[in-house]
Amino acid sequence: MVRKKGSLILCGAFLFVAWNALLLLYLWGRPPIGRLGEGGGAEPGGQEEWGVGRGKGGRVNLAGEVIRLAEEVEVQLETQKKLLKQIESHRAVWARQKDVGKRETDNTKDVNQEVVQQSQTPPPPPKDSVDDGDQTQIKPTQKPVYTVASASKLEQHQDIEKKEEIGENDKPATSEARPDVIIPILVIACDRVTVKRSLDKLIQYRPSPEQYPIIVSQDCGHAETARVISSYGDQVRHIKQPDLSDIRVRPEHRKFQGYYKIARHYHWALNQVFNTFSQSTVVIVEDDLEVAPDFFEYFRALYPILRADPTLWCASAWNDNGREALVDPSKAHLLYRTDFFPGLGWMLLKEMWDELEPKWPSAFWDDWMRQPEQRKERSCIRPEISRTITFGRKGVSLGQFFDQYLRYIKLNTEFVPFTKQDLSYLLKENYDEKFIKEMYSAPLVKIEDLQQAGTLKGPGPFRVQYSSRDSFKVFARKLGVMDDLKSGVPRTGYRGIVGFLFRGRRVVLAPPEGWTQYDVSWS
Repeated sequence: MVRKKGSLILCGAFLFVAWNALLLLYLWGRPPIGRLGEGGGAEPGGQEEWGVGRGKGGRVNLAGEVIRLAEEVEVQLETQKKLLKQIESHRAVWARQKDVGKRETDNTKDVNQEVVQQSQTPPPPPKDSVDDGDQTQIKPTQKPVYTVASASKLEQHQDIEKKEEIGENDKPATSEARPDVIIPILVIACDRVTVKRSLDKLIQYRPSPEQYPIIVSQDCGHAETARVISSYGDQVRHIKQPDLSDIRVRPEHRKFQGYYKIARHYHWALNQVFNTFSQSTVVIVEDDLEVAPDFFEYFRALYPILRADPTLWCASAWNDNGREALVDPSKAHLLYRTDFFPGLGWMLLKEMWDELEPKWPSAFWDDWMRQPEQRKERSCIRPEISRTITFGRKGVSLGQFFDQYLRYIKLNTEFVPFTKQDLSYLLKENYDEKFIKEMYSAPLVKIEDLQQAGTLKGPGPFRVQYSSRDSFKVFARKLGVMDDLKSGVPRTGYRGIVGFLFRGRRVVLAPPEGWTQYDVSWS
């Protein structure tokens, strides 16, 4: 554009010079004015018109002719002066437009940078209190209006952010989420007044109400439980599931009405967190869970790992085989990948909810999560020692597994500074090769060798191999670990391998080397 305007100015200057040259040639070559009888003269009337005449001898008055020529040139020069002024004025306008365009470009860059920064800044935490009696007072967080930045700038910013989040050498820098990341805790409640035990521990161990807002979502309409929740005032946010009606189910599923209501409640509550309160992640606990002292530290450290690895889809505080005899109390810092969805205190990202929400099931949501259509060969993170325990024997499951397993789960009591540790070993690219090598280099032993004292030396690991569904269940029962499978996946299993302690030794229950996939018919 600037080049085009410069060409126009040069063209104008050239026309000015050419016009004056032609004018001078024209005026110089004109016949003398006022020659009567020749039909000449520039103007009618000849000599009277200009006040000049012949001199003596009939010759033209040369001085008068020069004066006339000078006056005519002066008139033309005055006209050209006006033209030059117009060109100059237009040049000034073009210069101003150029400056304005440059400023607008700079401003657009600044705005785009600000927008990219805003798009990475999570929305403010939800309001701390809501009137228990008026569900309509729950208002969505206002969403900012974004200006679209260029794709290259956005990609560049995302690359920079990812590098900052993962750290140098593609490793999470001490595995700590940015300080401005808000991690809300969603407590799913119904009719247990013992929710007080769960809330007391959450509030006791919570480092910051701003970074970890507690949202209690209540179903069932149980008045006494509602009073307990409300007694915490602005320390928690109390929301109520508005649809308390029974759900129409098949006659043979009437006894499972509770499971249908739980699935409906989860769907509503997660939509509130992600779509109404505009949060980017959430940790879900139920009203019968007690948390460990490092519960919040654990999830803050795992948030960037979950973000960085697309082969992960959740982080759980729960170890299904976390009974005291099956875990190493000196290894509270150890974390593992697992193909089994544990639940019972787990982190979910909004992007994952966006995938799951449209097809959310009407009942049995946790087993639905364990199906291959949902899991898609993704894994979760789980600890050596659980960061939650359940104290709720009463519930829709009627105490299934509670007396046999759940009541014996060990809760971690040692605070582990996970955010100061490098957890990049949990990334699939770093984890699998080392894991497989270590598991299958372990000596292959028989159950009897483990059961007989003095047969084996050293802390392990020792490998027990199973080759069928039935052999897995037999060995699991003899070794004291949970023997059920969901969609072919054993509890805590990763690539079919289940690790635990047995009489103080590390043991792995593993399929033959070369395992490729789970068999859903084993369920």
